[in-house]
Amino acid sequence: MGKKKNTPIYIAAFVLFFTGFGYLFYSGIADGGIDVFSVAEARALPPEKLQSVRLFGTVADFPAPQTGNGQGVSFYLTDEGNKNLTLLVRFAGVVPDTFKSGIEVYIEGSMQPGAAQGASPHFAAGTLRTKCPSKYEKENRA
Repeated sequence: MGKKKNTPIYIAAFVLFFTGFGYLFYSGIADGGIDVFSVAEARALPPEKLQSVRLFGTVADFPAPQTGNGQGVSFYLTDEGNKNLTLLVRFAGVVPDTFKSGIEVYIEGSMQPGAAQGASPHFAAGTLRTKCPSKYEKENRA
């Protein structure tokens, strides 16, 4: 008896493998496709362009008006290049332990108009991540 060829099995396995790999690659790119802006860039854009975006900056040293519900935090995010540019941020989730003034943060959310007549707009953050402080980095022992 002659040897049976397994070529169709290898072709099917090859197609399934690369189809799965392609899907994972595409979904990774689609999820990572969120726009990232500095405070200066965000302030230069109209609010409708700031939907589902990520901002980065430094937490200002001066306090922000509190919402009064006791959860989350309100703060001013300052631009890293120009400390005079700020943006009011309201975050309603669990605040990280490392959150404090002067620390770099990344926030994700969208720009919201002022709730009351004459109120200033704010950035409603759904995600708040702090950049790890240098005290957690491994010391260079030369």
